[in-house]
Amino acid sequence: MENPRQLSVVIPVYNEAKSIPLLYKKLIGNIEKLLNAQEFSDYEIVFIDDGSQDASSEQVHKIIEDNAKVKLIVLRQNFGKSKALSVGFEYATGDIIITMDADLQDDSDEIERFVQKIDEGYDLVSGWKVHRLDPPEKNISSKIFNFITSRLSGIHLHDFNCGFKAYRKEVAKSIHVYGEFHRYIPVLAARNGFKITEIKVKHHKREYGVSKFGFERYLRGVCDAFSALFLLKFYHRPMYFFGKIGLLLSGLGVLICAYLSILWCMGESIGRRPLLILGVLFILVGIQSISFGLLANIVVDKQEQNNTICVKSIINREKVKQ
Repeated sequence: MENPRQLSVVIPVYNEAKSIPLLYKKLIGNIEKLLNAQEFSDYEIVFIDDGSQDASSEQVHKIIEDNAKVKLIVLRQNFGKSKALSVGFEYATGDIIITMDADLQDDSDEIERFVQKIDEGYDLVSGWKVHRLDPPEKNISSKIFNFITSRLSGIHLHDFNCGFKAYRKEVAKSIHVYGEFHRYIPVLAARNGFKITEIKVKHHKREYGVSKFGFERYLRGVCDAFSALFLLKFYHRPMYFFGKIGLLLSGLGVLICAYLSILWCMGESIGRRPLLILGVLFILVGIQSISFGLLANIVVDKQEQNNTICVKSIINREKVKQ
């Protein structure tokens, strides 16, 4: 009996014109194997052009002319990988969604193993590039990032940042990815209670184009690390974070003011003492923190920007023929 599931492959693209034809040729071969094995009844390949300045979109146009299962979503400018993935998740229709990079460093032969792991009962399967063929500075920074993120989040993965992943549909639809949050997708999925694991995957050396890795990403990554960890621990209970701070500060302020009140009752002048200002300040900041926690409980999460605003066009075979 044919498996009724559908497969979506979401591929963010930024200046990868030379890689796209080779990527598609190998990818479609692996997808056909899955269809022949009746793992899926249908599929789609969704390319997200994240403001490319080369002929990436033109290369996908040629593919679409021959294959109506391929779609191209063109963003209005380069928003970054997180936004590209977020848009891809929104428009993908498959029961299982595979994400991979367009630079040929991910090996589509691994897709079958991802699907097998999903079938074992996992909701998200992350790739682990054991033998990573990247420049030394990128490898070292990645190891440091993965070590820190694993320790702080309590999620024991070796490679959080690997773009090669498999998701059940409900996982992809439930997470909101922005900034540099694509690095923390396992953290966001764990926050929602999904079952996560990883598999070792082959990694190839970049053949075309240049890496988008840069020092600026360190700075953005640090800021998003705090955001991701906060969401993991306090997303459903922000009052636990802000309330504790507020109670601590307010308590210190009350103790200071109580001490000064005793001195005042004993006849000492306290009107010009800096400690009085500090005590009142602690009380006010504490009340503000508690109030912020109450508001945060009401507004737990708000989408940074509607994905449809970023989309310039969605192209399928009918539109290419026009």
